[in-house]
Amino acid sequence: MNAHDTPVRRRLDGALDGLAVTFRGMTARAGETQCDCHWGSEEDLAQLKVPEVELDPDLLGRTWRAYDWEDHGAVLRRILPQFARALVSGLVEPFFGMGEAGRSFARGRWQQWPAQQSAAVWEFLHAWWAYSLTEPEPAVPAHEVLGLCAEASATLGPWLTAWETLEHRVADQRLAEAAAHWEYDLLGDQLPWDAWDNADALRTELANWLVRHAPARLRAQNVPEELLHRIRLIGLRGPARWEDPHWPGHRY
Repeated sequence: MNAHDTPVRRRLDGALDGLAVTFRGMTARAGETQCDCHWGSEEDLAQLKVPEVELDPDLLGRTWRAYDWEDHGAVLRRILPQFARALVSGLVEPFFGMGEAGRSFARGRWQQWPAQQSAAVWEFLHAWWAYSLTEPEPAVPAHEVLGLCAEASATLGPWLTAWETLEHRVADQRLAEAAAHWEYDLLGDQLPWDAWDNADALRTELANWLVRHAPARLRAQNVPEELLHRIRLIGLRGPARWEDPHWPGHRY
């Protein structure tokens, strides 16, 4: 069997196919407008009003990044199959991390779409998340995918629960990588990605989860002892944190 032909890969491919079927024929509204000085030309805008025309990467990027569409939901439905494939392939490069791409989902208010449409988006996000946790060499790191999923869905709990309940060697490796990536921000009481809303609540939830859940799994990964101490420090407050002998001396 092909090394990439795994159940999680097949689920992800099925989710991408589901987006293509569900949003086939979608277009931006006929009256949609955009600034031709800063966004793009009338010819660019016209492409969004024609279904299933592949957009060049630059136009796709300008389209999902724009925050001032009159009907962002319609625009998102138009680009979603191509956008999702580009995300999974690592071809989307946000200026401010993958949470920025997640906020494009959120601006489209996809959770209020008809049931079949919102279900297709949910399945894509969950399938990509499972893939990012178990694929040995994902195009996008799991901690980046988590930021996108959290911003897209305005919730963190389901994604952390899926990680916590997944008993998989690669998922534990992803946890070690994420902890090393997060510790600087969390020790400074900052969320490791830019959040649209509720950054403090998300940061608290992530920090508490990491302190509670990570150490036992990371010890089995033989991570440096210093990383385990930094995770422990995330659970402390005030002087107890920065006066600890293992405080790394971070400056903020």
